Amino acid sequence: MTTINTQQMMANSGVAFGTSGARGLVGQMSDQVCAAYTLAFLQGLALARPGQKIALGMDLRPSSPAIARACAAGIRQAGCEVEFCGVLPTPALALYGLVHGLPAIMVTGSHIPFDRNGIKFYRAEGEISKADEVAMTGAVVDVQALANDESLPAVNGKALREFQQRYTDLFADDLLKGWRVGVYEHSSAARDVLKDILSELGAEVIGLERTDTFVPIDTEAVSDADRQRGQAWAREHKLDAIISTDGDGDRPLIGDETGEWLRGDIVGLLCAKFLGADTVVTPVSCNTAIEASGLFKQVVRTRIGSPYVIAGMEQVSSGGVAGFEANGGFLAGNGLAVNGKVLTALPTRDSVLPALAILAMARQQGGRVSALLSDLPKRYTASDRLQDFPVANSRALLDRLQGDDSAYRSLWSTELGTVIGRDLTDGLRLTFDNGEIVHLRPSGNAPELRCYAEADGMARAESLVSSTLKRIAGH
Repeated sequence: MTTINTQQMMANSGVAFGTSGARGLVGQMSDQVCAAYTLAFLQGLALARPGQKIALGMDLRPSSPAIARACAAGIRQAGCEVEFCGVLPTPALALYGLVHGLPAIMVTGSHIPFDRNGIKFYRAEGEISKADEVAMTGAVVDVQALANDESLPAVNGKALREFQQRYTDLFADDLLKGWRVGVYEHSSAARDVLKDILSELGAEVIGLERTDTFVPIDTEAVSDADRQRGQAWAREHKLDAIISTDGDGDRPLIGDETGEWLRGDIVGLLCAKFLGADTVVTPVSCNTAIEASGLFKQVVRTRIGSPYVIAGMEQVSSGGVAGFEANGGFLAGNGLAVNGKVLTALPTRDSVLPALAILAMARQQGGRVSALLSDLPKRYTASDRLQDFPVANSRALLDRLQGDDSAYRSLWSTELGTVIGRDLTDGLRLTFDNGEIVHLRPSGNAPELRCYAEADGMARAESLVSSTLKRIAGH
């Protein structure tokens, strides 16, 4: 038995809370660290009681089964029972916990690089808050050594079945009849259930590039290779749309009939419109077309990360409320409906709902997915990242840019004109007198510097991101 101070463990191991859950290098996520986090969750938040069932799931990273075994050991050490839901999308596990009143633990690194992994924690009511993270950080727990024969229970497939039924009950079973929909499977935990849902709604589904090797798809920074793949698949298979997700299935990647990938914040805007939302809660990094569209009575801007979006949604007292992020992850609040059918709230990122909403809108309008963008304000966003860029370096850069005009000029010279607005909600978001926006922030999950840009043309937005990151890398 080892007594562990969680805060000290975080500092020593390097496994710490990021934007969403605890993240770290696989080599840092020892059995003891993972079991300690589990005990800090269950005991630090007073969730553990004899016989309490804890739902446990994981993604397809090769390191996930070992981490899940350590989490299962922590659950048992807390006097609780493991309900193992196997490989499934994070929103499926979250929904199962909400419906059945179970705390839940998801082993996933989402989209972060292959050498890392993570753990997400859910109360029975939904995602843990930042206040919950503070309580976990302050916990002191006693961790037993894992037995050599520690194993995971048999998989209970109920969570995955209920997630599938959530959507097949909402939409007509002939919604996608006559459509050919490609599913970019890669190593997504959602790949099989997504194909089953689309098939059940009438689509002819074409599986694309399934792999047993983990692929860290980042829906905010789509690679050039994936852009080319999308276009080639659309031509080769004569597709009406392409659907994919990140590793744990909580962020969508949606392509139109030409294989062009839609930006996540535009997906969120369209999904919120489809569901009849009155209020949208979204991070500061998302496209200003949300306000300019005039579709919503209220738009609330937050810091980046689902906990902040959820906190903003909880402050809305009336009307239909929706939340979404620039990565496309959609959070369904209260008061939303699909074709008159009430949508049960699921205030955690989901990839399936926005994908189906986009396809349903296109079918209802008798057109193509690309046509959905025609009525939106012509504002375009792009984003990318510098990988292996330490967080300390990112923060030092932002400090210089905020307080030193010469640092600003050395990076951009006079190319972008005069700064007319500085937003420090999350990182540094600069608005220029020509209407263009550049936003820099350290990633909350990995040693990366993210750059977002907004302009009146897609090529210009991409150029702003590319040139900014190149200049930063060259400094």
